[in-house]
Amino acid sequence: MPTVTLPDGSRREFDQPVSVFDVAADIGPGLAKAALAGKVDEVLVDTSHVIEQDAQLAIITSKNEEALELIRHDAAHVMAQAVQELYPGTQVTIGPAIEDGFYYDFARDEAFAPEDLTAIEKRMHEIVKRDLKIEREVWDREQAVRVFGEIGEDYKVEIINEVIPEGEEVSVYRQGDWFDVCRGPHLPATGKLGKGFKLMKLAGAYWRGDSKNPMLQRIYGTAWRDKKELNAYLHRLEEAEKRDHRKLGKVMDLYHTQEEAPGMVFWHDNGWQIYLVIQDYIRGMLRQHGYQEIHTPQIIDRTLWEKSGHWEKFSADMFVTESENRTYAIKPMNCPCHVQIYNQGLKSYRDLPLRMAEFGSCHRNEPSG
Repeated sequence: MPTVTLPDGSRREFDQPVSVFDVAADIGPGLAKAALAGKVDEVLVDTSHVIEQDAQLAIITSKNEEALELIRHDAAHVMAQAVQELYPGTQVTIGPAIEDGFYYDFARDEAFAPEDLTAIEKRMHEIVKRDLKIEREVWDREQAVRVFGEIGEDYKVEIINEVIPEGEEVSVYRQGDWFDVCRGPHLPATGKLGKGFKLMKLAGAYWRGDSKNPMLQRIYGTAWRDKKELNAYLHRLEEAEKRDHRKLGKVMDLYHTQEEAPGMVFWHDNGWQIYLVIQDYIRGMLRQHGYQEIHTPQIIDRTLWEKSGHWEKFSADMFVTESENRTYAIKPMNCPCHVQIYNQGLKSYRDLPLRMAEFGSCHRNEPSG
């Protein structure tokens, strides 16, 4: 007989294991209708989650902060279903919720066009109208590999084989005929997603972020509690576009960039004067808070990076050069050099905290984007 403790401290006793939804319904029909998920002992779960022993429970509705992550995660699944309904043969890979929205990476021979986003978004609204029940299923690992292999989802098979240990069960979420490997939790039905979503842009992404792997097609979207929140977000984007630093830089003659120096800036006089004013302000604040301003070399022998551990982990992402039979790297970060300054002379605990700051330039040999 589980006893469920609610956020207000009240308790409800049940004669048998009870789902999060059942608890919400026991409290009132309005809460049951509004329930999107539950938080059992601080763990976010589906409304279908069964409570078998004493627990603390909070019913999650659209008013809760956690609702946005659920909405965005579901939007990714609904988008993936829409894509596979419209473009059979497309493989799904991963699709998480992110800040302000979601994305999903797809494997498809033909490239998506910007106008495809309109068709996909329209199909998403249709799937929401179907109000498909979202159900969690638990498969054994062998079943999951077999089923996803049979429908040609090679990336899902790879995820299962490499991420899920032998003998461990696989969590699968189903909405209508569409299903995906996912830990969840999710909304009770696609209808709970509402209309507060929009597809934003297309991009490319390597599978697992490795340039040696196939290039996938990523679709980004944004999702909110309702249309009002969505429109407010789109308005903020419009206002930000008016203040885009790339536009202002050109209009106000502040700086420019060139292909010959990717990721770096050619400062014009107007822009550099602003830079110096900001730098002076920061310098004053650093002094006020007890920081020492230092300056360290731009190019360092690899032996230092080996000592710090950066060479072993990040050498592929560093700019390296050879001179006089020595290997040097342009610093990708400041901290190892700051440690060298700390190492000069004896230190006492009375010297702590020791704060250092540097207006330093760091360069990393990483893929663009």
